[in-house]
Amino acid sequence: MILKILNKNFFINLLIVLSIFLFDRFSKIYVIYLDKKFLGSEIFSSKFLNISLIWNDGIAFGLFSFKNDSFYNILTIFIFIIILVIIFIIIKSEGLKKYSLLMVTGGALGNFFDRLLNKSVPDFIDFHIGDYHWFIFNIADVFITIGVIFMILIEITDNNKELKL
Repeated sequence: MILKILNKNFFINLLIVLSIFLFDRFSKIYVIYLDKKFLGSEIFSSKFLNISLIWNDGIAFGLFSFKNDSFYNILTIFIFIIILVIIFIIIKSEGLKKYSLLMVTGGALGNFFDRLLNKSVPDFIDFHIGDYHWFIFNIADVFITIGVIFMILIEITDNNKELKL
């Protein structure tokens, strides 16, 4: 069983997840460095994009952000269980579905690592049009979102194929 999993595809999959994780880590470390260097001021500002560091102790887009340590720990354990389930599904998947799940896993591990290390996740990408700002996010969130969008598209196209039969 283990030899079956540890094949060429395993190392390619691991490389994809590790690349996403490291890209996310380096971006967060760099933004934290710049935030300290400029003493918390806005790092970058333009007409549609700001780079400024905030710390998110909730889940996606700051939801369920509480200062209760017990709730935070339960949420972190729950996220870890979801990551393990996704890894199990990756082993059983193939094609675009597998790569979509690899993107979600790489991003999820990046944010999970920050939850363990800092008890919160650094978010810093702020898209806006005028005074309307989208949720502030990070590179891991980008990969999670792209992976989820691909998964939705896969499900829609698979369902359309089933309906035609």
